Amino acid sequence: MFDYFYQPYASKRYSVFARNGMVATSQRLAAMAGLDILKKGGNAIDAAIATAACLTVVEPTSNGIGSDAFALIWTKGKLYGLNASGVAPASISIDAMKKRGFNEMPVYGFEPVMVPGAPAAWAACSTRFGRLTLREVLQPAIDYAENGYPLSTNLARVWDADFHKYEKVLSGPMFADWFRTFAPAGRAPTVGETWASPDHARTLKAIAESGAEDFYRGELAERIDRFSREHGGFIRRSDLANYHPEWVDPITVNYRGYDVWELPPNGQGLIALLALNILKNFDLTDKESVDTYHKEIEALKLAFSDGKKYITDPRFMTDETAALLSEDYARERSRMIGRTAIEPAAGTLPKGGTVYLAAADGEGNMVSFIQSNYMEFGSGLVVPETGIALQNRGHTFSLNPNDANALAPGKKTYHTIIPGFLTKDGRPVGPFGVMGAYMQPQGHLQVLSNMIDFGLHPQAALDAPRWQWISGKTIYVEQHFPNHIAQALARRGHEIKVILQPDTFGRGQIIYRNDDTGVLIGGSEPRADGTVAAW
Repeated sequence: MFDYFYQPYASKRYSVFARNGMVATSQRLAAMAGLDILKKGGNAIDAAIATAACLTVVEPTSNGIGSDAFALIWTKGKLYGLNASGVAPASISIDAMKKRGFNEMPVYGFEPVMVPGAPAAWAACSTRFGRLTLREVLQPAIDYAENGYPLSTNLARVWDADFHKYEKVLSGPMFADWFRTFAPAGRAPTVGETWASPDHARTLKAIAESGAEDFYRGELAERIDRFSREHGGFIRRSDLANYHPEWVDPITVNYRGYDVWELPPNGQGLIALLALNILKNFDLTDKESVDTYHKEIEALKLAFSDGKKYITDPRFMTDETAALLSEDYARERSRMIGRTAIEPAAGTLPKGGTVYLAAADGEGNMVSFIQSNYMEFGSGLVVPETGIALQNRGHTFSLNPNDANALAPGKKTYHTIIPGFLTKDGRPVGPFGVMGAYMQPQGHLQVLSNMIDFGLHPQAALDAPRWQWISGKTIYVEQHFPNHIAQALARRGHEIKVILQPDTFGRGQIIYRNDDTGVLIGGSEPRADGTVAAW
């Protein structure tokens, strides 16, 4: 197990310790909502749903009711996977996009909108594993939507930046409800200012009372359909009615004695596993050495070049997942790593917006849960009188019919959001995740190496300086990244750029259980407003 008391120079905080329950996420109010559910007799699954729903209200800059979601759930001695990513509408196609004049999928408007999966994820998790009713579990989110809450510092900063961006790129009646909902005073709400969304509250009540049926086959589905038809969108009520989340078998590799678990494609968790498989062919003896950073970067680049080529809806793949995760393939890829930076073929990696949470209870249940609009508030569309911000996940589709991730009706796209989970010798260690579009597998690699290779406790693993591969040989590093390491990497051919914005490097949460004592150990991202709520 990890050395929970080791504090490297980068860490300013200690991990949180508790026995009865723990929730870690990027927004304090949401974490406390999940903890309240635990104290009311709910289990970790109930707490995760409550936190996820609450995040749609208290951190709408990253997710909403119209988001997608994924989950890894440890309960009753087994790990379960849930894929609640949406599918492309039945009426969309590459030809339809070409006729509208698009050569690539746009960011805003109805074209990138896919069927949202988050409400279905909440209902599916509640029905299968929850202890409380969905209405009880969603009540904290309903209360915050009805009564409002004051904005925290980072939330206000991101909201203001997004408002100014949307003010420039969104125009016309189709986007009017976004501004009515998220900028009711003609601007973004400020630090300490209270924001509420009665429409959001009513929608959450309808989802809670109907088990999400209203969203997919009821009045809310009708409202989404009507809004789409009015503005030339593709999504229809039939698309919503035909949607169901999928329970899937997680995929895994063993990294130095620990089993690391991710969800299979269409998510990019495969990239994190492939990178770890490549990396374990090397001995990493010193965390703060140029050789360690160089090998981690190169392993990640190789993994990404494969992931971007092959990952898509698994129904459109053959046996790529098994082939990519084979030990022989990892050894073959590891031989490409030399002393200097290489330049594998891969796409340019854009920035994204996502929320991640980890939850655990005193009974042994643990949840790794993630949901996302994709980019900030998503498509810029809010369904009138509902508070439903529709995601823009379809932006990741390719309009080249020869690409694996080419757009097709009813298809799931390459998905960036990935929850992670760790076990050892068949026993749960705990959930982990680092949100942030294409930073996510990179964050998984870095925090896991911090803990497994170098014995950092969860908080220290999150506090440590991060890097992000962008494309080619370009590497972003944080402003507190060791300067001598950055210079040494540059001498090896890496093109190093210091980035001041902390959001660039993802936001993570970790909860682990000490198998000997049952004590929970949690860490929360210092680059966000988050916390570890525990009792």
